[in-house]
Formats: sequence, structure tokens, C-alpha cells
Amino acid sequence: MSDDVAILHSDGGARGNPGPAGAGFILTRPDGSTICRGGRYLGETTNNIAEYKALIWGLETARDRGVSTLSAFLDSELIVKQIAGTYRVKHPNMKPLYQRAVALMGGFSKISVGHVRRENNKEADILANEAMDCRGTVGDADEPAEGPDQTSLF
Repeated sequence: MSDDVAILHSDGGARGNPGPAGAGFILTRPDGSTICRGGRYLGETTNNIAEYKALIWGLETARDRGVSTLSAFLDSELIVKQIAGTYRVKHPNMKPLYQRAVALMGGFSKISVGHVRRENNKEADILANEAMDCRGTVGDADEPAEGPDQTSLF
């Protein structure tokens, strides 16, 4: 089955704000079958930064898996509205994350980003929490890429 069309659910969270944080995502095919899933401990950061890092990891993974058409869903209304241009990104620590997410989105032939209620984003939330609990990486997704433009992201 081709993986050029996919659905991404991502979630980030912090226990305290800031506090110990994690990022999680699941990438699925339109039929609901899983392509891959992952969660990663982020150390001490804010919830919003964790949300962006989860989205970025999911976008990078989708790109690396050859996805050309992607529907992304997040339960952070703030991040969705920033991506849509409805809200400005004011916090200096979030600006590079926003820029990275937008740059990654430009690499897809078709992409949509939408808000989903928290109860419809449970698997990504579970992965983020598992990563916080073990203070490590969970799932079968590749580790986020480290490189000159990404070193500070994870």
C-alpha cells in the first residue's frame, strides 16, 4: 500500500509549564492503519514548545516516508491558529519552531492542518506521556534528525 497520502496526529505536553515535557505523534494511512508512531522526552520546556516539536517531528517523518499529501491534526488551538496565520507568533522561543514547521509544510504537494478535540487525539497524547514517564523515546519512528537547522529543536 502506498504511503504518499497520510494523516498525522501530534501532541505535546508538559507537566508544569514549564516542566518535564514530551512530544508524540502517530502517522496513519487513510484506512486507519499505522505507518509509524513515536514519543520523545524533551526535558524541561513549555507545553506550546512541546506541541511544536511534536508537529515538527511528525512532519519530518511524513516527509522522510515519501508522503506528498498530508492532513495534520493537533489539539492545540493556539498552534493551529498560528500556522493558519490567524494568530501571530510572539514568543521568541517559538518563532524558530513555527518557521521550521511552515518550511516543512511547504515540502508537501498538499497539506492541511486542523484542530481536533483532545479526546480525538488520545494516541499521540499517550505517546507523549509514555515518553515523559520513561524519560526516553517510545514507538517505532526514527529519532528526529539532528543537523544544523534542527539541533536546537530536539
